[in-house]
Amino acid sequence: MAEKYITQEQRERCRKVADAFAELYELADVMVADAGRFGFVRLQWFSEGEGFDSAAVYSDSAELFEELWRIWYEHEVLTPVLGTPLSELDYDEIFKALPKDRQEEIQGKKDYFLALCRESIT
Repeated sequence: MAEKYITQEQRERCRKVADAFAELYELADVMVADAGRFGFVRLQWFSEGEGFDSAAVYSDSAELFEELWRIWYEHEVLTPVLGTPLSELDYDEIFKALPKDRQEEIQGKKDYFLALCRESIT
């Protein structure tokens, strides 16, 4: 079985993506750790004594971007409607139910993250 390691170029690109989403780590129970030659590890849902419930390794910056955007998007779409009937809908349905200005803010944030990461995910 061949071992797969991250290239130095992808490591630098992944670092830029991980840094671009720094605000996410304060919002949600998620973090990204540099695992050296193995890539970057997305850790999520920490509990004391148990550690992280979910972990995934990324060696491609575009894949890391999509994962972190998904987590940010889901957090921003779901959090305001928790405890309401809207929380039973899927994320895209909730998004469509949001006021247009909030939808534009969320899309603007994706554009912001894309601009920060543009050279790293192309």
